[in-house]
Amino acid sequence: MRDTNRTGILIVVIMGTIMAGIDSSIVNISLPVMSKQFNCTLSEIEWVITVYMLSFSVLMPLTNWLKNRIGFFNLYIGAISLFTLGSLLCALSTSLNFLLVARVIQALGGGAMAPTSMAIISYIFPARVRGTVLGWWGLGNLVGPAIGPTLGGILTEKFGWPSIFYINLPIGIITVVLAYRYLDVLRKQAKFKLPFDLAGFVVLTIFLVGLQYGVARAEVVGITSPQILAVLGIAVLSLIAFIFIDKRRNNPIIDLNLFTNYAFVSCILVTVSRAAALFGGLFLMPFLLQEQMGFSESISGLLILPNSVFMAALMPFAGKWSDKHGSREISILGILLLAVSMYLFAGLNKGSSISAVIVTMVIRGIGMGCLLAPLNSATLSAVRPSEVTMASSISTLMQQVGGAIGIAVLAIITQGAYNRHVLEGASSMDSHHQALREGFHISMIILLVTLIPAWFMPRRNLVLKDANEHIDT
Repeated sequence: MRDTNRTGILIVVIMGTIMAGIDSSIVNISLPVMSKQFNCTLSEIEWVITVYMLSFSVLMPLTNWLKNRIGFFNLYIGAISLFTLGSLLCALSTSLNFLLVARVIQALGGGAMAPTSMAIISYIFPARVRGTVLGWWGLGNLVGPAIGPTLGGILTEKFGWPSIFYINLPIGIITVVLAYRYLDVLRKQAKFKLPFDLAGFVVLTIFLVGLQYGVARAEVVGITSPQILAVLGIAVLSLIAFIFIDKRRNNPIIDLNLFTNYAFVSCILVTVSRAAALFGGLFLMPFLLQEQMGFSESISGLLILPNSVFMAALMPFAGKWSDKHGSREISILGILLLAVSMYLFAGLNKGSSISAVIVTMVIRGIGMGCLLAPLNSATLSAVRPSEVTMASSISTLMQQVGGAIGIAVLAIITQGAYNRHVLEGASSMDSHHQALREGFHISMIILLVTLIPAWFMPRRNLVLKDANEHIDT
């Protein structure tokens, strides 16, 4: 395959991830405004994020089966089209319930996008340059988060929150047009009519939804309430049933044998804990900047921009470093910097200077830039070429599960801290500030614990002989 074709394929894949990236970061900055318009509480507006993650995680296990059934080309086109349709419905929402339904549709497209993108990269590009390519893909993946908060703040303030979803429409249409031009080579991919593991999919879905719903609902009714204990109990039983069923399947929805791979498991543990800390911290950030520090939506977006810019700038270099030196050391550095940023966020208050906010955002951005590409590279390099699609699906799934749980747990902690401080006689504003401080400290602790599995990541990324090495370079 010619380099120009490979470049075109990378551009198309980056376009899809840019769209998803914009959506992930642009929504958070608008949550306070949505909460006021729909007259709902923090725990209710949290579902705009959580329901997306729940639906997102349900579809991801299907990615490997769908890839075999309809091929990368149809899967990627379908995912982008569904995501774009869901974005339109989100923009047209007139109630919180309608918005949540639209977010489910949007997530069904988004759920296949990230693992399919990573798998396409592995299918097209040889292992010896995969870290570098994933760095460039990660750079594109972070253009969305880089412009999302700033764009979201400006759009929300000037045109209202529906405009944050309308922005996906032109990107989605352009991506579909480019996909038909550059992804034609993927049409030649062999398709297999493998049996569908319906029983495994059903019990896995019950586990994923039950776990995330139970943790999120616990904020409202309490973790020890009979309702939550019943939901979490069903989730645990579903997980046991899933393991029992899929260990006996020839074509399981998730290949559990991957979890006997020491290098892969260490990467997954880092992915889960990193997502729990960072998604939770990102959820709290707009409330800190807008409600505690008094910044407008557009200024809040601008203050988040240094985080995304430094993160995006470092991604290609971190990916190249991981190709040459392995992923472990640079990943550990990234985790440490992220923990430092959470500590600094906890210290911000209404009297903090803008420069203090910017320094904290820069440290967070450098940490993310050092971590993401090396972690993705290590995850894909830890498995055989035939297992890459499954591995990328599991990795993305675990990231979403970790993120949803992180948001829910931090919401529970901050709400509980707020109630406690109010009962102790503190003002509402002071209680809210103290609650946010505790939330950021919990994120810092999670990141420090993440250093344990990170230490067991492989020192060197395995360079496996790709099934696609026969493609001309």
